[in-house]
Amino acid sequence: MHRVYVSIGSNIDRDAHIRSALATLNESFGPLSVSTVYESEAVGFDGDNFYNLVIAFDTDLGLQSLLDTLHEIERQHGRKRGSDHFSPRTLDLDILLYDDRIEKNNRLQIPRDEITRYAFVLCPLAEIAGERQHPMTGQHYKDMWEGFDKSSQKIWPAEFSWP
Repeated sequence: MHRVYVSIGSNIDRDAHIRSALATLNESFGPLSVSTVYESEAVGFDGDNFYNLVIAFDTDLGLQSLLDTLHEIERQHGRKRGSDHFSPRTLDLDILLYDDRIEKNNRLQIPRDEITRYAFVLCPLAEIAGERQHPMTGQHYKDMWEGFDKSSQKIWPAEFSWP
């Protein structure tokens, strides 16, 4: 079994897409560890605020099969790939961590560099995996969050509940 951490984001009909994604992921992968849902302003473009969270689960799927499965869930939620990276999203599912694997190719980077760059990724990751260590830096995620410059990116807990 592999321990996987996935970031989830949406800024188009975000309540519905996040709820539906969580239900689909729970059905596909079993029990999920789910962070608080955070709201943040769009980064890199003008658009509606995002909801972001991080989930964790265990899977037998290989990395490529997991990536294909997540892309299919995005597609089922109206995500169109190939559009501008900084644009509105019905659903964005990104593999942050796959065990302690380090991988970089033309389709993905593990661990995702967004972990160290964006508050809306690091904060929820630190919440559910604070004692884990970044496979490249060796830092604990809770320590990374404590040292993060929070003045540059505002996030706040969203009014969102999920069973």
